[in-house]
Amino acid sequence: MLSQQEIIRPSADLRNHYNEISKQCREENEAVIITVNGRGDTVSLGYEEYKRMKARIKLLEILAEADEDVKYGRVAPAKDTFDDLRSLLQEDNA
Repeated sequence: MLSQQEIIRPSADLRNHYNEISKQCREENEAVIITVNGRGDTVSLGYEEYKRMKARIKLLEILAEADEDVKYGRVAPAKDTFDDLRSLLQEDNA
């Protein structure tokens, strides 16, 4: 997984240099941390990076649930699982 670059900019730059910040987020794949009075306040990301980040978080949530299922013995043989999936797919195609 690639490391996200972070740039720190004061809040005044949002008003005075929005296009530059937008370009950094979109084209250079950088997260821009906006500060107010020298402290982190908000983060700006390009829309595509935001969607990728949301997808990664969703995947991690699913994996955590699966890990918990295994931990508590809520498992089934792989054959049964795939048979169930095939049945569901056949119902959807019917």
